[in-house]
Amino acid sequence: MKKILITGGAGFIGSNLIRHLYETTNYQIINLDKLTYASNLNSLDEIKNSSRYQFLKIDIAEPQQLTEAFELSPDAIIHLASETHVDRSINNAATFIKTNIVGTYNLLQQSRQLYQSLTGLRKREFRFFHVSTDEVHGSLKSQEPRFTEATPYDPHSPYSASKASADHLVRAWHATYQLPILITHSSNNYGPYQHSEKLIPKIISNAIQLKPITLYGDGTNIRDWIHVSDHVAATLAILKNGRPGETYNVGANFEQTNMEIALQVCNVLDGLYPISQNPRFDFSSSQTSVPLASYGQLIRLVEDRPGHDFRYANDCSKIGDELGWKPQHTHPESLADTVKWYLQNQKMASK
Repeated sequence: MKKILITGGAGFIGSNLIRHLYETTNYQIINLDKLTYASNLNSLDEIKNSSRYQFLKIDIAEPQQLTEAFELSPDAIIHLASETHVDRSINNAATFIKTNIVGTYNLLQQSRQLYQSLTGLRKREFRFFHVSTDEVHGSLKSQEPRFTEATPYDPHSPYSASKASADHLVRAWHATYQLPILITHSSNNYGPYQHSEKLIPKIISNAIQLKPITLYGDGTNIRDWIHVSDHVAATLAILKNGRPGETYNVGANFEQTNMEIALQVCNVLDGLYPISQNPRFDFSSSQTSVPLASYGQLIRLVEDRPGHDFRYANDCSKIGDELGWKPQHTHPESLADTVKWYLQNQKMASK
């Protein structure tokens, strides 16, 4: 039975990946997580007592802590552990350098030692899978072609620079030490269990609390969105059949401005949880200068953040052509399902 070590498994993408692996394979799953503010072990309550699942509280930036995990001799490492929020990286870049760069280096060193100790089929099938971001490529203009796997690196924030650095380390360990690696550049993910600081859950949270829904600049910055379940499916397809040493873009061809996303989420909320049913709204007082009829009226534009990239978009033809993968979640329905999930799981989602 294969053992898969997943770093950052208590995070948004990691917990979705672990649940999917548990439900669809017989793998032994080792969840390695530091348990930062963005982690949520409650999302894995259903499997926490399973003999196929093991959680280790470990900081990948501390190499001595990793020994325990690698003594379990995993057959693959899926590296998701990362500081990810651009705003936080602007205010505290050191944390991003430590986790995203030093932490990745520590994992590569441990993986290299383990790989060199393996023989036969286990060595041939061993993989170090690094999950990265399309942000390493910088910003696109409105009509520019989408990012391909060959697009030059041009990171503009401490976060994207730290992820770009990690990418280069991973590739160097492949070229220098022949470590069989895989890299993905994913577009923006959405779906259940995402931390409330991220755009879509933040819009939902602020809306139902009748707080201002703030968007940077003029709200026209464009992001390419993919449902987390499609990202998980792509990850497993690449882990199984991806070519070692290769990078694959992952996305769903769902480019939306931040304003478009905010309005779509508010429209869904208007249908599922009208303001007239929101107990926080006091019709006897003037909470706003204009009577609220839609959550969209809460949208406010604020001063843009430094180095705010205008557009991200992934060309995902490579993963489609080589592995036959394509996203399965349709965008309006999946976005509506996501809003519904957050309404039904407000306490868990806010962790």
